[in-house]
Amino acid sequence: MKTIKDVGIVGYGAYVPMYRIKNSDIARVWGNDPVRVPVKEKSVPGPDEDACTIACEAAKNSLLRAGIDPHSLGAVWVGTESKPYAVKPTATIVAEVIGATPAINAADWEFACKAGTEALQGAFGYVGSGMAPYALAIGVDTAQGQPADALEYTAAAGGAGFIVGPAEESLAHYEGSYSFVTDTPDFWRRQHEHYPKHASRFTGTPAYFYHVTNATRRMCDELGKEPNDYDYVIFHQPNTKFPMAAAKMLGVDKEKVIPGLISPYIGNTYAGSSLVGLAAVFDVASPGESVLCVSYGSGAGSDVFSFTVTEKITEVRDKAPNLKSYVGRRLEIDYATYARYRGKIRM
Repeated sequence: MKTIKDVGIVGYGAYVPMYRIKNSDIARVWGNDPVRVPVKEKSVPGPDEDACTIACEAAKNSLLRAGIDPHSLGAVWVGTESKPYAVKPTATIVAEVIGATPAINAADWEFACKAGTEALQGAFGYVGSGMAPYALAIGVDTAQGQPADALEYTAAAGGAGFIVGPAEESLAHYEGSYSFVTDTPDFWRRQHEHYPKHASRFTGTPAYFYHVTNATRRMCDELGKEPNDYDYVIFHQPNTKFPMAAAKMLGVDKEKVIPGLISPYIGNTYAGSSLVGLAAVFDVASPGESVLCVSYGSGAGSDVFSFTVTEKITEVRDKAPNLKSYVGRRLEIDYATYARYRGKIRM
């Protein structure tokens, strides 16, 4: 899929809470073997943080790099599966905080772990059709893992925002994208349930790998490229093994895959997973380098994007905190504090 107008990403920003819980502590509480848990620790939102506050920080950072007036945004879209209100949009709060109201389209997007890239896909279409000069898409989530469940070791908190605008202003040129969706119920949470359920320990086949590989191959075919042609390749990161396995299936050299910048240190940020990875790549990529970004959302579907980094990246990179600074800013907490912060103790 390509846009009518030539567009790209003109600003980006990420945010990760500073609290961390070591997975060895989670394993200790539930009597599991910590050696078998490859993720070292995960980020935990503080008592005054939620998906909305994280989205606001990511939005502010993306505006700093874009250098545009918030009122020039035509849309603020937030993709999440852990919004603070069941009935009330998060996007309106974000738009108000960054000073983009009232002449703006605001909405919350949902599609499990690919809600953020779904919003980004919409932003490319919105700006690429000429309906708006700029649009902001954010992927953000907070941990929802049930106590003692496998997800508790990886479900973390964080987010990233991206402003789409004209190609001539872009730090990364948009070359094309593709979406691949089926009704594969591998992960779900019904109304009034506190925690999601999943069909198995992790949703691999026929869910993750089927959608990730098909979306990637089909977009590459349309663009006349091979997955291994890219300098950086980002996959959704439900764990540390899946991205590397997908890379092997697609013939991508393992040193090009970017789970190592994120997952082992802050866990899986769910709707922000691929987008936090994309922000991490923009923090280090050089002009002229190419980037492949692939999401996955249970339910199920994948979005895939192709970008080429431009010279502008060197001008805007230092205008906002990079992801490495957020990963390095950490305060370790124990399981009891984590349970209190996440509201896991219910009276």
